[in-house]
Amino acid sequence: MTPPPTPSAEPAASPAGAAAAALLAGLVAAGVADVVLSPGSRSQGLALAAAAFARAGKVALHVRIDERVAGFTALGLAVESGRPVVIVCTSGTAVANLHPAVLEAHHAGVPLIVLTADRPAELRGIGANQTTVQPGIFGEIVRADWDVAAPVGAPGELDDARELGALAVRASAEGPVHLNLAYREPLSGGVDVPSDLESGAVPERPAVAAPEIVDLHPDDATVVIAGHGAGARAEQLAVALGAPLIAEVSSGARFGRHAVVAYRDVLRGPHGDAVGRAIVLGHPTLSREVPQLLERADVEVVVVRTPGVEDYNPGRRARIVDEVRVLGAPDPAIVRRWVGGWVAMSRAVLESQAPDDPAPDLSLAVSTDQGVRAAFAKAELAVLRAPVDRRMLARALWASTWPHDRLVLAASRLIRVADALVPGKAIRVHANRGLAGIDGTVSTATGIALAAARDERSGTTRVLAGDLALLHDAGALLVPLHEQLEAGLRLHVFVGNDGGGTIFDDLEVAATAHPDDFATVMRTPHRADLAALAAAGGWAYRRVTTRADLDDALTAPEPLLLVEVPLET
Repeated sequence: MTPPPTPSAEPAASPAGAAAAALLAGLVAAGVADVVLSPGSRSQGLALAAAAFARAGKVALHVRIDERVAGFTALGLAVESGRPVVIVCTSGTAVANLHPAVLEAHHAGVPLIVLTADRPAELRGIGANQTTVQPGIFGEIVRADWDVAAPVGAPGELDDARELGALAVRASAEGPVHLNLAYREPLSGGVDVPSDLESGAVPERPAVAAPEIVDLHPDDATVVIAGHGAGARAEQLAVALGAPLIAEVSSGARFGRHAVVAYRDVLRGPHGDAVGRAIVLGHPTLSREVPQLLERADVEVVVVRTPGVEDYNPGRRARIVDEVRVLGAPDPAIVRRWVGGWVAMSRAVLESQAPDDPAPDLSLAVSTDQGVRAAFAKAELAVLRAPVDRRMLARALWASTWPHDRLVLAASRLIRVADALVPGKAIRVHANRGLAGIDGTVSTATGIALAAARDERSGTTRVLAGDLALLHDAGALLVPLHEQLEAGLRLHVFVGNDGGGTIFDDLEVAATAHPDDFATVMRTPHRADLAALAAAGGWAYRRVTTRADLDDALTAPEPLLLVEVPLET
């Protein structure tokens, strides 16, 4: 093995390297704690500065081979930590591969700081290798966009770089920002890490100068709708208004006595017809019934602004506000009738559905009758041998997740299955619902797990995904070994494998398209070997077919585990 080169005592002076280190110092001082980068030549000054800062304990460094994986890993780190996260990449197509993660951050209001290395002015527009038009490449999806000229070592240049870092952090409070950084050779040199550098406080979103607040009185015709990211405020508002709570599974509000699990069915009945006012928080994306309700002319719609670029407003008739203030207390009799009716109807719908794994009566296990005990044992064995379907899988992961864990739901058929049946529970649930893209799920979950692992009380981050969601992000399985060992990463990915995109089976196209064409261009069947894929990334692998297998997998000790659950199409 060839030993690494010994650094010279006095590295060559590099304005590019010095400016990169100064920029990073400014970013860290303003609140950045994580840097995610992919390797490249033009970005070497930024990369080597990040490595030096990481060795000095000033920042956490995460290296990913593929830029798309890097982008979504940064997204997950930012979502879980609440801090802005820096992404570093080289020039050319590398920048374009960050676009999906930046789009999601744009629509979800996630603080990402994208640093893209570029050629200096004299090398642009002449066909230079790996050079394209990078300034403005993200268009309107970034909150700020700087094209920074190549440093030359002029006086005050490093101070400007540090100040630019602080400015970028402030601008990222409401979403992603882009710094396109031109660098001229020599691209790197020695890195000076300030000994007194500490990560600053988490930047807060700028306060609304004159927030619009709407005053509402409780009544017997209001519902509260909590879409993705709504948070606990939605549950509090439902209680204050005496209203049923329609809380999507990734809303962060799916708990409490006002929660209506089978809301789709209830909305299609007389209770839905009786709605006269809807208060919306977060970004609803998981049903057709919710937007249909909000488009009705007889329903008053109030939407509370949330982070992201667009206010949710189907039908373009909602009143958009910053906050809702409740005047007075709801009448208990109305709450019992109005909320109680919704909850009772929801319970009836769920009870009418055949249970997936009816548990035997435990009292039979202690019967004095040997025949009764034998019957109990047989029934118990039947439960353990029951084949796993989507409903059982979704319920089991939900039931096994607790406040110290994290649950990440891919944009697969399974998130809708979970949304339709899992009960209320105050746990941390994540999903990329800004654009609801299928890509980047495992990468995002890795970032979430890395950030969560910093809390010594944290548990397991579990992912519920379909097979196509995993295959879209197969590169995310290449997690560096030192992150597995040093960060205490604990990530379990449960893949419901039905051999393709069966989510399209529920759309109109399944009934109108030629069956062969539907299979070819929509279902896209595959024969990927998930066990081999797990082995290639160094993950443990389990194949689950029964409830007993599933229970074992949910308590597995492996830090990185891929669980394949074959499902019927």
